[in-house]
Amino acid sequence: MQIHIENEYTGSDFSEIIYFDCEKTASEVIARVLRNDGCPYEAEVNILFTGEDAIREINADTRGIDRATDVLSFPMHEYAAPGDFDELSPDSFDDFDPESGNLLLGDIVLCIPRVKSQAEEYGHSTLREFAFLIAHSALHLIGYDHMEPEEERVMQEKQKEALDGLGLTRDVR
Repeated sequence: MQIHIENEYTGSDFSEIIYFDCEKTASEVIARVLRNDGCPYEAEVNILFTGEDAIREINADTRGIDRATDVLSFPMHEYAAPGDFDELSPDSFDDFDPESGNLLLGDIVLCIPRVKSQAEEYGHSTLREFAFLIAHSALHLIGYDHMEPEEERVMQEKQKEALDGLGLTRDVR
């Protein structure tokens, strides 16, 4: 798993919110999501940490929704079915990095203040909230969605399976 992190968040409390190794955590969570879904490839993901104003602007520009959100996902591929890795071609530069050979999954934009506020709201640690949002976004990167009740149920199950498998349950402080 290869993670590229860019931190544009300028809030003074970043180290209080993200007190853990975010690259390691993101890597472990995404790898678990992919393994659970049977992905046969090593993968690569870009993650941008930002604040509420910036994610609101990105959300407005890309989705036409002018409000801040917790996380945005920008997949590199449209899958015929969620997690259908059979359609990908290791010979395609659109699917795989020619230098590393890794599957290019896409980009995640994570709102750091929302990690903190949602952790407080749900009564668990920022580590657990961070991991949840990364798992949620990783599922979007491989074609899952939650627009319909059944899709939402499947995503919730897969998020729980990944986080429980890493010991990142709601009671993790």
